[in-house]
Amino acid sequence: MLEEFKNHIKTNFPLLLKYPFLVAVSGGVDSVVLTHLCALCNLDFSIAHCNFKLRDAASDGDEDFVRQLANKLNKEIYVTNFDTNGYVDSNKVSIQMAARELRYNWFAKLLEKNKLKTVVTGHQADDNLETFLINLSRGTGVDGLVGIPAKTELATRPLLPFTREQIVAFAEANFITWREDQTNKETKYLRNKIRHKIVPVLKELHPTFLQNFENTQSNLQETATLANNHIKQIKEQLFVQKDTVTEISVLELLQYKPTKTYMYALFNEYGFTEWQDVANLLTTMSGKQVLSKTHRLVKDRDVLLLQELKEHSSDVYLINEEQAEVDHPIYLKLEQVSALDATNDATIYIDKTKLEFPLVLRKWEQGDVFYPFGQQGKKKLSKYYKDIKLSVVAKEEQWLLCSGNKIVWVVGKRADNRFSVKDGVSSILKISLLQ
Repeated sequence: MLEEFKNHIKTNFPLLLKYPFLVAVSGGVDSVVLTHLCALCNLDFSIAHCNFKLRDAASDGDEDFVRQLANKLNKEIYVTNFDTNGYVDSNKVSIQMAARELRYNWFAKLLEKNKLKTVVTGHQADDNLETFLINLSRGTGVDGLVGIPAKTELATRPLLPFTREQIVAFAEANFITWREDQTNKETKYLRNKIRHKIVPVLKELHPTFLQNFENTQSNLQETATLANNHIKQIKEQLFVQKDTVTEISVLELLQYKPTKTYMYALFNEYGFTEWQDVANLLTTMSGKQVLSKTHRLVKDRDVLLLQELKEHSSDVYLINEEQAEVDHPIYLKLEQVSALDATNDATIYIDKTKLEFPLVLRKWEQGDVFYPFGQQGKKKLSKYYKDIKLSVVAKEEQWLLCSGNKIVWVVGKRADNRFSVKDGVSSILKISLLQ
């Protein structure tokens, strides 16, 4: 196995031969054998261990074991303790998901802090099969069937070609000790139930089942690669980036059949899960939207608008009378002038005596009206937005400069006639929007 491992690293993971990396070690046979293999190959690595505090003394025993292993191999070790149950309660996720999120977030911080390339984990061929069966039992597409990736931006998994049987045999042949997690024998968890009740039957039915599965998964990965290349080409044609928003033509999307399948392939990476709702956006009324944890997809007339969700600490900003510039949330320059000059969408002149300071920068509110410069009477701001064909997202991002409860300027678009400069006015404020 050692020679196979060396050749596998040389062929598929040459970066592990050149740069230092982390090895995630739980104390179980997979990660412990992985650590010994890396040491026997004279690779430059340090060890990372997570104590999830889920098994009382056994968890602390795992930590002590891994510390002793690091000391024996003369390797630097990083250890952290997690309040996993607290994380479960506050984030409303399963124990397994909590442990995954906690450890990978910590690994990412370790890599960045120590300028390391990757964290190497002990996932092996049986893990891959179990993941396949879990995804299959829950319902999935091709992405869920191609298995655990050998390499991601964060992690490297060089044991995937090796079976649990091979790994245990290597440990026993080389007198390598490891820790047994007793919860791995409990069948109340789906993965353990598949591991202990389903996989043995599959292997019994066909002696080369695991090898056949690996061949099938290789074929699925090639199919997924073809599909991903196709979707990438479609995105290059359909996805039009405009500032912080991506526009996608509804009419063009409808040309691709089966539409729902294409919608999944195009928008899956943005975290959406309610796929019927996503597909319904193509035929629903303007203004409807679907949210994921990171993005939103909005129907706006004949396009879909894709936008990353951002936290807004405040949507109201004050401008004092003595301020000459504003640099957040937009860039404005304010200066006292003696006469009018040319105006445009980015520059207005207003009668300063009519202003009530501090001025306010805010977004649209229900019931807003203003008196558009160059027109007679007042207009609802919502009607004005509709007239100039602002998208749903653009309406939300549009800033208003206000004096008290009156709109002075729909910034970058139209000033309010109530603050216009009349003949004989000497106190003139020029306000410019700086791009």
